[in-house]
Amino acid sequence: MLAGVARAERPEASQGEGAPVELTTPPDAGAPLAQREGQVEFAIPPTDAGISLAPDAGEPEPLDGTGGEFETLVTAGREDAPGDRASTVVRRADLDRRLPRSTPDAVRFEPGVFVQRTAHGQASVFIRGLTGQQTVLLFDGVRLNTSTWRQGPNQYFFTLDSASIDSLEVLRGGASTSFGADALGGVVAVKPLEAPDGRSGPMVRSSVTLRARSADDDVSGRAQVEAAAGPVGFIGGVGGRNVGLLESAGVVRGLSGTVAEVPRFLDDGRTQLGTGFKELTFDARATLHLGDRHSLTAALYGYRQFDAPRTDQCPPPGARFDECLTITEQFRTLAYLKWALALSDASLDITASWQRQLERREGVRPASFVASTGRDVVDSFGGTARLVTRDFRPAEGVTLRARGGADTWVDLVESRAWLSFTDLGLTIERSRGQYLSGSRAATGGGFAELELDTPGRFSLRAGGRLGSASVDAPGDAESGSLAIARRWLPLAATGGVQWKATNALTLAVNADHSFRAPNLDDLTSRQQTGPGFQFENPSLAPETATTVEAGAKLRTPLVSVDAWVFQTWLAAAIGKQPRSIADCPPMTPQCAASFSRLQLVNTPGLSDLRGLEVSARLRLPHGLGARATFNATWGEGPNLIPQPVDPAAPWQSRVPLSRIPPLNGIAELSWTDGARLSTAASVQWAGPQDRLAIADLSDARIPSGGTPGFVVVDLRAAVRLSSFLSASLVLENLFDQPWRAHGSSVNGPGRGVMLALTGSWSSVR
Repeated sequence: MLAGVARAERPEASQGEGAPVELTTPPDAGAPLAQREGQVEFAIPPTDAGISLAPDAGEPEPLDGTGGEFETLVTAGREDAPGDRASTVVRRADLDRRLPRSTPDAVRFEPGVFVQRTAHGQASVFIRGLTGQQTVLLFDGVRLNTSTWRQGPNQYFFTLDSASIDSLEVLRGGASTSFGADALGGVVAVKPLEAPDGRSGPMVRSSVTLRARSADDDVSGRAQVEAAAGPVGFIGGVGGRNVGLLESAGVVRGLSGTVAEVPRFLDDGRTQLGTGFKELTFDARATLHLGDRHSLTAALYGYRQFDAPRTDQCPPPGARFDECLTITEQFRTLAYLKWALALSDASLDITASWQRQLERREGVRPASFVASTGRDVVDSFGGTARLVTRDFRPAEGVTLRARGGADTWVDLVESRAWLSFTDLGLTIERSRGQYLSGSRAATGGGFAELELDTPGRFSLRAGGRLGSASVDAPGDAESGSLAIARRWLPLAATGGVQWKATNALTLAVNADHSFRAPNLDDLTSRQQTGPGFQFENPSLAPETATTVEAGAKLRTPLVSVDAWVFQTWLAAAIGKQPRSIADCPPMTPQCAASFSRLQLVNTPGLSDLRGLEVSARLRLPHGLGARATFNATWGEGPNLIPQPVDPAAPWQSRVPLSRIPPLNGIAELSWTDGARLSTAASVQWAGPQDRLAIADLSDARIPSGGTPGFVVVDLRAAVRLSSFLSASLVLENLFDQPWRAHGSSVNGPGRGVMLALTGSWSSVR
């Protein structure tokens, strides 16, 4: 029988900020088996093969001293992040304390992560200098990436409601073996709130949360209900949000001393145009326990965002104040069925999913009496099966475990566009949209991975994946768009060695080879990007990433330290190459009218990414704690501009990669008074970034000469006012410093207040 141990950390032992977290028995848990300092342990039957990004390669100490009855370790605290991969976890308690503006904002305190704010209603997570198509986002094991995701930052992680999330796990480094195409830089896996278990008795619990933020007049709320009776549990909620113009601390000057072209401001010099949006969210999740070992879950999650301006195009640089490109509808709907089975020697998850991503854009130019509209719909159908075996012990001191699975994802695309002449009341449908309607893309494959623990305190890990990818798109003669039918059979592999040098110190070395095949955005799209108008390249080849990393993990009762260095080589990396007006495709007047034109091409030779990531946590007496991170990323690749004929003209064979984050990190000091009150002061900082790619130089979102550094101080407190009412308060940007994350369209908020009140009521029969 496969059994396990769940560890629920006490606040004073694991939460560096000492949140007022209620310690409760996990669903399906039995009576506590043992209680040790800082944690409570329960025996549980793990019915979920799960999507833990970096399963623990170590073996837990047997609780009864008889040789290890419990073979799977399910961790519940950031300090238990496995030592063989670089990964961290953001818990629900962290979200409740920090009050992030969005789901991407929730991971900005994690090592190796940098969050760029493409617009007020958009944000993109950089992991080790990569984002967009080159990272993978998962929601309860379901792949959110579609074949229309852009090369650079995108808005789609923003469409997850942070109020419905239980935790976010960030795995840094290539991960295509386990998670398929696109995982060149890493993976963010989101775990939603689970439905309660009513087998110990029926229960109903409801809650209402109200939030307000002063910097953008953000008012939001969520109502949630949980219910369980017998084998059935349910959790669901609805939320709404109305966000106004974002007030910053003032303009941000580039390193050359000039003011950035984006964003524009009202006369007060603080309030940013092209900001504000509205959103609605809904979710429902029901779980049926089929005995003690199996469960079936049905889930539905929806996000509806309205009237979100694209800040760098509202207005565009140099244009009239009334020109604006607005995403009038950014909708995402996800539905899936998940069957979790606990077999005699393994656990298995099988998931079938459907996701619809709908985006409607409207660009207006009142002085020219022209409006353009685009609408793209992507329906994604997916299926996954994941298996994790129990630990086998073929010899004394030797432990063997395996995991594997298969997945497949299919995208069907509808794309349309219209041009309206407002003075004539005339609307014309264009022959194609941003993509080619009727396009289809598929990706998937199978993988297997083995882990071996040896008597010499070494753990070995190796695995591989055989993948498949295809893209099909119809041609369009009127716009000069070629028909596409492309097929690839990419390979991925991973391996690592971990050595537990002492009880406190673990050392690890890993190697990974991951892949990304060109998607529909690369091969067929025509769109206005920050650096200029970008058009398709149907002959692109796949890009691959080979990563080597080394890490050390120190764990003592007083201090915890993680340190990782990495080197990534990108082969055939896809980058933007400047083009002339003569290269513009037919029937695309916006290409000729753009300030620059770009086409995606495969970079010859290798591009390099390397960096250092350090995180440390200090636990002090009397409820005091401290935490800090330090991140350094460097990137360089071949110059995509041909060498000038004139040998005296300035030219370099290798140039910086685009949007590489500057030196950055955080520092936090916290104090906790029992289980009712927690307080913290945090500093988020970044150095200047003046190493700019060719595309960065023409990007109005990046100030002239580069983005200056910043230091932002926040204060926060969380308090349980009564048995049914709690509150969280954040004073952000205490010293009102102008700041901007490198590559963002919006400046960060100025001095402001964020407040959240949560009331909850429950009944148990």
